[in-house]
Amino acid sequence: MTEKNSYENELQGSRSRVARYHTEAAPPPKKEHKRNTAQAPEAEPITDAPAEPKKQATAQEKMVQSTAWLTVGNIFSRLLGAVYVIPWIAWMQPHGLEANYLYTKGYNVYALFLMISTAGIPAAVAKQTARYNSMNEYGLSKKLLFYTMRLMTIGGVICAAIMFVGAPYLSQGNADLVPVMRSLSVVLLIFPAMSVIRGFFQGNNNMKPYAISQIVEQIARVCYMLASAFIIMQINNGSYKTAVVHSTFAAFIGVAFAMGVLLFSLLKERTAFRELIRESNNEITFSGRQLVLQMIQQAIPFIIVGSAISIFKLIDQYSFEKIMSIVTNYSAAKNADLFALISANPDKLTMVVIALGTAMATAGLPLITERFTKKDHKGLAKLVTNNIQLLFFVMMPATVGMFILAYPLNTLFYWPNPLGAQLLAASCVVGIMMGLFMVCSTMLQGLDGNMQAVWFLGIGIFVKAVSQFPLTFMFEAYGPLIATFVGFLVANMFLLDRIHVITQFPFRETMTSIGKVTLMSLAMGVVAFVVKYGCELVLSSDSKMQSMIIILIVAAFGGLTYMILALKTRMADKLLGPRVDGIRRRLRMR
Repeated sequence: MTEKNSYENELQGSRSRVARYHTEAAPPPKKEHKRNTAQAPEAEPITDAPAEPKKQATAQEKMVQSTAWLTVGNIFSRLLGAVYVIPWIAWMQPHGLEANYLYTKGYNVYALFLMISTAGIPAAVAKQTARYNSMNEYGLSKKLLFYTMRLMTIGGVICAAIMFVGAPYLSQGNADLVPVMRSLSVVLLIFPAMSVIRGFFQGNNNMKPYAISQIVEQIARVCYMLASAFIIMQINNGSYKTAVVHSTFAAFIGVAFAMGVLLFSLLKERTAFRELIRESNNEITFSGRQLVLQMIQQAIPFIIVGSAISIFKLIDQYSFEKIMSIVTNYSAAKNADLFALISANPDKLTMVVIALGTAMATAGLPLITERFTKKDHKGLAKLVTNNIQLLFFVMMPATVGMFILAYPLNTLFYWPNPLGAQLLAASCVVGIMMGLFMVCSTMLQGLDGNMQAVWFLGIGIFVKAVSQFPLTFMFEAYGPLIATFVGFLVANMFLLDRIHVITQFPFRETMTSIGKVTLMSLAMGVVAFVVKYGCELVLSSDSKMQSMIIILIVAAFGGLTYMILALKTRMADKLLGPRVDGIRRRLRMR
């Protein structure tokens, strides 16, 4: 108890010193000079009104730049993770649906173990690194990195062993799932330590290594997955079950390559880090044990909140087929096929859109924590509203586009199936709520609202669990999707209310901007629908090749429409910064 109080007093004292540094009108010249050389430009004192816009512009540029890198990494990796399905499913025939079902069930359990093994540490590392850096305590950030890497390596080994040994019990008696889960368990040996390094780069607002590691990870994973599937199924005429095991083991190959990229980047940046450490204040000191305790305190809420989507999917996995067997007369095989249509098939496509929300949340965390630590209320409110508006600015048109193109997308990636296309469209709408939850929950945790975020998630899970049976009874396969939408909607309402109480971000202005973005997206949707209708007069959405042509044409017209509307309304300028002016000048638009 004494050690904890000592930590809290010392941290509070450091915060007070930082606050005084930003508010004193005439600080001692010598002391200020030392701080100004040690701090990053963002931390320089602001003593008059004219400097404020410059500071906010800098924060917004950092936010947009970080989001851009993470969006590129997330979208590329998600797109590649979706595109591989086309040849993979084709090579698995005539067992394509069964293979996807087996693959998804193994991955859903693995995803939860992945969250447990990382224990929310990456986000906690990013948050604490940003906090220490804002106090000019770069030495603590380095110490934090190495201690948490050791801790997470040990945790990863333990979780890998539990998943490997417990696979027969987690498979619900499905013997085919056991080797799939065991092939995924080895990923846990590397992933936790790798995630710590990603969190360290995130906390330093250096998203380039983070994004590149994601891209390399996905390229390596997909190359191994497709190569093994082709050799097993097409050359050796082997079992699709063996091919699925190799496809899931591909995750280990990807993580190994990504770890190599991050270690190389860390080595490359070591000189810059050493310079920052030399200029640190070194006014706060913690033992390794204290740092670990801090991480655990921060990590527990992060793991729970970060597992939200996985928890909702596991509720579907362990309840949907049982509920359907009660409320319908469908066979077990048909219920399994329906589960694939509501979970396995749409996930690979909708996660591309949800990845946008994840990018926003990941990019915004260190900046929001930095503003909160410095008590920069005006800058904090600005970042929060920009974060929310930027999410809808990117996610809304993507969701509308996927909704319009649901049938040709389903044909291209799987096969012509009206019900599958309708469930894919419904999943896209649910994705908006998931992306908003990722952003809002991460922001609230950056504002030290960790346990509140957990409680709000708990309310959402309760709503999902209670509504799962009646909604499935009424709407069958659509029921779980509606229950997920309602659960996340309720959680998001609580999250937004609490964030508004803490930051006082301009709620009316934010909602007005979201309304404009929605209208722009709907206008884009009308254009996309008309173009799609025209294309389908001469092309068939039941053909994979012709579906791809339809998608490319509609995406081009829809994207161009949205870009013109964003420039005309100056919404792009507001959210992406002054660089958009250059695009407008090239297009000769006012």
